[in-house]
Amino acid sequence: MKKIGIIAKNIPKAGAATVKLSKWLSARGKKVLLEEQAAAAIGAAGFRGRDLPGMVDMIIVLGGDGTLLSAARLVAESRKNVPIFGVNLGSLGFMAEVSLDELYDNLAKALDGRLETEERLMLTAAVIRGGRRIAEYTVLNDAVISKGAGARMVALEVSVGANQLTAIRADGLILATPTGSTAYSLSAGGPIVHPAVHCFVLTPISPHMLANRPIAIPDTSVVRVKVMSEGDMVSLSLDGQVGQPLRQFDVIEVKKSRSKIRIIKHPTKDYYEILRTKLKWGIAPRTKA
Repeated sequence: MKKIGIIAKNIPKAGAATVKLSKWLSARGKKVLLEEQAAAAIGAAGFRGRDLPGMVDMIIVLGGDGTLLSAARLVAESRKNVPIFGVNLGSLGFMAEVSLDELYDNLAKALDGRLETEERLMLTAAVIRGGRRIAEYTVLNDAVISKGAGARMVALEVSVGANQLTAIRADGLILATPTGSTAYSLSAGGPIVHPAVHCFVLTPISPHMLANRPIAIPDTSVVRVKVMSEGDMVSLSLDGQVGQPLRQFDVIEVKKSRSKIRIIKHPTKDYYEILRTKLKWGIAPRTKA
């Protein structure tokens, strides 16, 4: 790997880490290309995020899971599928697994090809209005259809392929990948799905009928959700970072994307260890002396 891209969160800690990391990489003969926001933070020249994946052999993300989600969509759009090395600058992340203290030892191994990568499923969510596709997005975590603040519950009709699944009234519906199963879907009562499982999950948000439960379906399925509610208080959120207003009778079509991302795995922390740590599983509650 000769060309390394850096995408960093817009915080002082990330700026300082970018300076140190750039020097470390340059000293090892690597060409460093900075995304424009990371570059601006340290007063350097940078490149547009959408262009960066096509110019490098690896992308290092300095920030957390939110920053990594943004980087993943850029990589998916580029179609180059360069590996992503996630560095967490805050609390432990589900995807950005390496801490700043562990960065350089693990990065040296990654540059030498001694660390494994893990493929993650992505979804394509298209908005169809009047039979015409007006927007299309690629997401790593989830596509969420939800009501606006103060609005009534949203009415949705859901089908899988040619088969009707359900009609629901709820605060919304989450369509999540296995990666996104530990995000909003988990908070709404959805199951945790291992990233290697070939499925995605439909999780209702506060459904009117308790019989409406989360369901996991094969990742070969095409899900269509039709908005039946009147008014303009319904929206589509992509990875919690991009929004699209919806209208009555809009159809949101969600299916497995042709794009996948490759995340460089931590050499010692496995998925279950991250779950135990993040969710505090197996930690005995404190008792008074």
